[in-house]
Amino acid sequence: MPTVLITGASSGIGRQLAVVHAAQGWQVMACGRNSEALKQLAADSSGAIEPLVFDVTDASACQQALSECALPERVILNAGTCEYMSVEDWQTKPFDLVVGANLVGISNCLGPLLPRMSAGSTLALVDSLARLLPFTRAQAYGASKAAVYYLAQTLAVDLADRGIKVVSISPGFVRTPLTDRNEFAMPALMEVEDACDRIMDGLGAGRSHIVFPRRLAWSLKALSLLPQGMQIRICRWMGKQ
Repeated sequence: MPTVLITGASSGIGRQLAVVHAAQGWQVMACGRNSEALKQLAADSSGAIEPLVFDVTDASACQQALSECALPERVILNAGTCEYMSVEDWQTKPFDLVVGANLVGISNCLGPLLPRMSAGSTLALVDSLARLLPFTRAQAYGASKAAVYYLAQTLAVDLADRGIKVVSISPGFVRTPLTDRNEFAMPALMEVEDACDRIMDGLGAGRSHIVFPRRLAWSLKALSLLPQGMQIRICRWMGKQ
């Protein structure tokens, strides 16, 4: 039975990925901070899901949990959060919180996991299509997700000789407890089940980049090719809608 390790499995995309992997015959190590949510997830899985309770922003907790767990054939580093910034009242705490969870948390997991991963295994990092444009108030979230995407590409270069496949996963808007907090229109909003089906299909097909929904991705990619001044004007206009 193959083993997958998923961070951020307490809710949202991570939780649904755990459920789908278990249904497809994987042994799942579901990682997160919410012990009650993970226990319930495990109880509903008939033994296919093992909860690992730790905070990805705690390096020592990551080291302890991940250096002692079973060796996974697939790792999906999905844990993350979002806080919107204000340039009129800039606060370093929410910025540090987002970067800590979205980027540093991945590093904290890579430390104990990378030395144990072997040829034929897969490492997937979840970023976001938000990395493509300078959206209003997205300084923390967008910067951290752009860094995660770059991190995945550099890991792909340096892990190729070890036979470890690195995958970047770039979702658009997905209905989760995190996006439920948004007070603005979310174009091409997807249900979490549909989003995870796209991820599973991409991983199963051996893709290096999993991007969805396609129409939104193409639109944002096209806008990202415009001169920087035009991108800023467009994003300013979007922020006023």
